[in-house]
Amino acid sequence: MPAPDELRARALLVGVDFGLPRFDNQLEELGLLASTAGLEAVARVTCKRRAPDAALFIGSGKADEIKLLAQQLGVEEVLFDQSLSPAQQRNLERHLELPVNDRTLLILEIFGQRARSHEGKLQVELARLQYLSTRLVRRWSHLERQSGGIGMRGGPGETQIELDRRMIGEAIKRTKERLVKVKRQRQTQRRQRERRDTFNISLVGYTNAGKSTLFNALVKARAYAADQLFATLDTTTRQLYLGEVGRTISLSDTVGFIRDLPHGLIDAFQATLQEAVDADLLLHVVDFSSPNHVEQIHEVQRVLAEIDASAIPQILVFNKLDRVDVERLPAHTHDHYELDGVRTPRIFVSAQRGEGVVLLRQWLAERLTQLPPPPQPHFPESREAGV
Repeated sequence: MPAPDELRARALLVGVDFGLPRFDNQLEELGLLASTAGLEAVARVTCKRRAPDAALFIGSGKADEIKLLAQQLGVEEVLFDQSLSPAQQRNLERHLELPVNDRTLLILEIFGQRARSHEGKLQVELARLQYLSTRLVRRWSHLERQSGGIGMRGGPGETQIELDRRMIGEAIKRTKERLVKVKRQRQTQRRQRERRDTFNISLVGYTNAGKSTLFNALVKARAYAADQLFATLDTTTRQLYLGEVGRTISLSDTVGFIRDLPHGLIDAFQATLQEAVDADLLLHVVDFSSPNHVEQIHEVQRVLAEIDASAIPQILVFNKLDRVDVERLPAHTHDHYELDGVRTPRIFVSAQRGEGVVLLRQWLAERLTQLPPPPQPHFPESREAGV
C-alpha cells in the first residue's frame, strides 16, 4: 500500500530527451512508478541533449538549476527517467547534495515491495544484488577518505571495498543456486501438466494493462488487481474449464512488462517468464485507453523476443474499452491486427465490466477444436509370441 500523501517523500523527476522517438515529455510513467513506490512527485524537469554528459549526465548548468529548484521545494530525492552509471550517480549526489536514483533502482524497489512468493523474493533479491554490485563505488564513497600507511595505496578502504564486493558476489551465487532449485520445481509442475495433456495459455502485456482483472474474469479467481504499475509480480496459474468443448486449460497470469525494463530483471525473472515461453498460446493484453498503447505493444514484443517467446501464437486483447472515448470506440467487437508482419486476431473487451469475455472464451474453445488430437499412449508389444 502506498504511504499517505503526508508521509510520502518529496521527489523531483528528471528526464533527458536524446532525440529518441519514445521520450516521455510529461514523465507520466516515471511519475506512476514514483507514486507506486510511495513517493510524491512535486516537480518535473526535462531537457534536451545530444548525448549524456560523462560526469553529470545532464551537464553542470542543468544540475545547478535542479539543485536550486529542489531546495525551493524541499525535495528529498531526485529520480532520473534513464539509467545512470555508478560514477554519474555518485557525482550527481555530491553536486545536488541529495539522494539520486534512476529508473532501474525505482523498478527494483517496487518489485521488492510487491514480491510475495518465495521465488519472487529470490528473483528480486538477485536483481538487487546484481545492481548494487556495480554501485559499490557510490555506496562506499566514504571509504575513499581512508588512506594506508607510508608506501601503501588504498589501505583499509580498498580492502573494505574488496570485502564487500566479495560478500555481494557470494550472495549472488547463493541466490542463483536457490533459484535453480525453484526452476526445477517449476519444470516438474510443467511436466505434470503436460502428462495431463493440458493446453497452456499465458497472459502477457504491459504493466497496468488489466491482465489480472481479465484473469479474474476468466477463471473467477481473486488474484490481486489494482490500477497501478506492477500490481502483480508472482505468476498465478488456475484451471479454466471451457464447457463449449468440455475441456480444461491452464491459464497463467505473468508479471507485466515496462519500457526499459532492466536487463538484470529479465535475467532474474527468467523462471517466472518461463510460463510465457512454455505457453501454447499468449493472450497479449493491451490497455486500449492508453495513448501510448502502440509503443507498449512494441515493447512487449521486444521482451518476448528476448526470452525466445516471439514465435508463440497470440491473440491481442484490447482491454479497458470502458475508458475509451466515444469517437475511438471500434466499429466491431473483433478483427485482425498486423503484429510484426503477422495477421493476428484481435478482440476488444472491458475486463472490468465483463464485456467481450464470453466471446473470448468462445475463441479459446474454437482454438482447442482446431488442435490435432492428443497423442495416444504407446505400449510396447508383448514378446510372448516370440518366446
